[in-house]
Amino acid sequence: MNRLTVYGFVILLLAVSCTKTSAPLVYGDYPTEVGRIITQRCAVSGCHNSQSAQAAAGLNLETWQSLFKGGNSGSSVIPYSSKFSPLCYFINTYSDLGLQNQPVMPLNAPALSKEEVKLIMNWIDAGAADQNGNVMWADHPQRKKLYAVNQGCDVVTVIDAETRLPVRYVEVGTKSGIIESPHQVRVSHDGKYWYVVFLNNNVMQKFSCETDQSIGTIPLSPFAAGTSSNTDDDALDWNTFVISNDNKRAYCVSWTLNGKVSAVDLEQRKLLHYLPGFPNAHGICLNAEGDKMYVTAQTGNYITELDTAFSVKKELSLENGIPWSSSPSLDPHDIILSPDAKSLAITCQRSNELRLFNLTTQSVTAIVPTGVYPQEVIYSVSSNRYFVSCTNDTVTVQGAHGIISVIHPASFAVQHIKCGFQPHGIACDENKKLLYVLSRNILSSGAPPHHSSACSGRNGFMNFIDLNTMKVLPDKYELSVDPYFIYPRP
Repeated sequence: MNRLTVYGFVILLLAVSCTKTSAPLVYGDYPTEVGRIITQRCAVSGCHNSQSAQAAAGLNLETWQSLFKGGNSGSSVIPYSSKFSPLCYFINTYSDLGLQNQPVMPLNAPALSKEEVKLIMNWIDAGAADQNGNVMWADHPQRKKLYAVNQGCDVVTVIDAETRLPVRYVEVGTKSGIIESPHQVRVSHDGKYWYVVFLNNNVMQKFSCETDQSIGTIPLSPFAAGTSSNTDDDALDWNTFVISNDNKRAYCVSWTLNGKVSAVDLEQRKLLHYLPGFPNAHGICLNAEGDKMYVTAQTGNYITELDTAFSVKKELSLENGIPWSSSPSLDPHDIILSPDAKSLAITCQRSNELRLFNLTTQSVTAIVPTGVYPQEVIYSVSSNRYFVSCTNDTVTVQGAHGIISVIHPASFAVQHIKCGFQPHGIACDENKKLLYVLSRNILSSGAPPHHSSACSGRNGFMNFIDLNTMKVLPDKYELSVDPYFIYPRP
């Protein structure tokens, strides 16, 4: 054997020896200490391993990868949020560490020590990375997502479009000690930012879609800084908003007795216009040119047309030949632009209808019956249908508490689908051909949640409808308290 060969052999021997002595213990690709607990105490025979998972809430904890496939109720661990991770509720038996759920896990075995529970919670709060430092769902900044507000919890749930699982809980709001009730969230048309408004705050918040980190706040009224002595409702109940086609502005509505509409600069994060005098205003949309907005009056038979310079305001009746009135009648709620951009589609919650209003003739061209008390309306390009949520309809479909009315825009044929309990927020994933349906589930007669929440109240659910078949899928994923509105990242 020549010197070079001997040298090479020695180097190889040293490399093999070093590999054997320094290789970390592998526990399902978890970090060692966390993996030792989970794989030896939880992912065992008869519980959360691959052989037993179906009988254990569908949750397989054998590996880090399988953990993040979730279980029958959805996600078990949310990176960076132990207080929104159900796994923590079931392993915790210590009141000072937060929520405790039954049955205690491991089942029929000694509880985890306080140090073990804290170790897992700290791991989750740091991102729940694998042994190589990889954080789930952090690898793709352009990931397709959906954003859902939880009104009872001051959080926005981030949902991965590929798996349909909740993957982040982002805490929102600027006030401490009170629930600000995020009411609506929307994503800019370029998919770069998402924005949220509140019932109990007078600001909009801006976040990055790539990182889901806060960028800043935007005042929605002159009283947003808190320096005014004004004591009426001027600063609150911001319900809905719409983003301009160039992503530079948003137009927002405050649903109060003396309703308001404001315009804000999304880039400079400043208030541009603030105009009262929209009694019980609620829904809002823009025309195709982006130079006019249309605002629904929650009480009455009319909508209001306002140019985006805030100079010309006009009320438009939704009853042909009948003057506009603020007396309760149709009570228009939500409003969107039709797919051909020629009409407005408006839900009327008192008359149980979807009305189509032609922008050229300024007249109603169609009246389509819906379920009882229609709320949100969206249009799906891939299925060529309008979808209307009727949150508390107990009449149209036997055994349902809330339905989705599906309307064909050409024939106006209507189909009613039972989907979830108190369905409200709806959104389409046009690529996956899915309708997302958020079930508020705030009444005690609704489906019992699988687990508690970090906030006071009953958890809601997320259901899905196949847009090809119009059938409800068996999957039902649990969200935090009062999931209300949902919007997709384009």
